[in-house]
Amino acid sequence: MIRHVVAWKLAATDPEQRAEDAGTIVRLLSGLRDTVPSISALTVGKNMAYFESNWDVVLVADYETLADLDAYQTHPAHLEVVPQIKARVAQRAAVDFEL
Repeated sequence: MIRHVVAWKLAATDPEQRAEDAGTIVRLLSGLRDTVPSISALTVGKNMAYFESNWDVVLVADYETLADLDAYQTHPAHLEVVPQIKARVAQRAAVDFEL
């Protein structure tokens, strides 16, 4: 089992815009759960504490194999949301590890 963890810092500085952007990212990525068959489990959430130091949005997803993660990365539905997310973020960090 492979766990894929991605965290984003949003680009917007206005608190209302940041909240809106975070909600959009959560909605876009959560929609992939039922669309991309290689996803075993997927959770997306907005940060809810320590806003000055924490990252703003996180995705945690599990895949049976590295090939399944690769299938997710290249799936048309994922590729469709990537530019929409990139337009809203300043930084991205990711880690993939074996469970």
